[in-house]
Amino acid sequence: MIDSILNKARAGEELSVEEIAALLSIDNEAEQQALFDCAYAIKEEQVGKVAYFRGLIECSNICMKDCYYCGIRRSNDKVDRFLMEEDEIVKEALWAYEAEYGSCVIQSGERQDENYISMIERVVRRISERTGGELGITLSLGEQTEETYRRWKDAGAHRYLLRIETTNPELYARIHPEDHRMDVRKECLKSLRRCGYQVGTGVMIGLPGQTMEDLAHDILFLQSIDIDMVGMGPYIPHSDTPMGLEVPTYSEAQKKTALNLGLRMIAVTRIVLKDINIAAATALQALEYTGREQGLKCGANVIMPNVTETDYRPKYQLYDNKPCLDENSSMCRGCLSGRIKGIGETIGFNKRGDSLHFRNRVAE
Repeated sequence: MIDSILNKARAGEELSVEEIAALLSIDNEAEQQALFDCAYAIKEEQVGKVAYFRGLIECSNICMKDCYYCGIRRSNDKVDRFLMEEDEIVKEALWAYEAEYGSCVIQSGERQDENYISMIERVVRRISERTGGELGITLSLGEQTEETYRRWKDAGAHRYLLRIETTNPELYARIHPEDHRMDVRKECLKSLRRCGYQVGTGVMIGLPGQTMEDLAHDILFLQSIDIDMVGMGPYIPHSDTPMGLEVPTYSEAQKKTALNLGLRMIAVTRIVLKDINIAAATALQALEYTGREQGLKCGANVIMPNVTETDYRPKYQLYDNKPCLDENSSMCRGCLSGRIKGIGETIGFNKRGDSLHFRNRVAE
């Protein structure tokens, strides 16, 4: 059955919910490898064997949201809150530029006040001006008004990542407080498209109560909104959250199960969506040291090395056991570069690595 589904995928035919769920449900090692090989062949054909670096800047852990799974949720009083100075954020972006990363990602907890919105606008403009517009700028700053998205786009941002987390309404309600609404998030994705961003979203994989059919519907949702890029990763509990209290620390067997499901999700997303950008999330490495490289071998083509100063990193933990907390940016560049070259891939240094899907879409 799996062979027939993969043959159908290779032929470019659409897969049903049931067929996608079957691929995600694989528990046979040989069949899983066949899935990974199929996805990697499609990746090589569509976007090439190139990994693009995005220097990740976690500029603030102050958040107005209270998501039940997140370590920096508003109600977690164990978090040492911080907001980087504007000069610090610009400095980290310029380090990424000088290190030949083609892009940076500015990420933080969610805020919607004018002081914060204006600060991000100034920072983006400064980075764009200092790099002559060459450094790709991705923002991951949560739900905002369309006016705010447009201001940041006009200042020089190119991409925006806003994860839907899950498209199952009941599951969405279980992992968020009542004032967090899925329809608002979906409307934000539409606003980002109208503003001209390369739009990214993604889901958490392996949430308690989540089914393979849920994940299959998530992939078809990504396809239906014609998404340009995807950032998703395995659910890993944080001990200081309501959901983390319900799920004990993962055993080694549970880590392996979560990793394999995350890798299958990357592979199937590549097979279905073909020419989009897919990130190999840091959460993969939290489950296994080579997790991000495995993500690349399953169809991902983007890596986000952390360029945040190490003093801030322990304060920005969305989940437990986040890797690379004490590794400075230069160490991270050298380590990742060697590991990626070791799996036969090249690194797109000095290239923004814009989504091929986006370029094809806007050219139509």
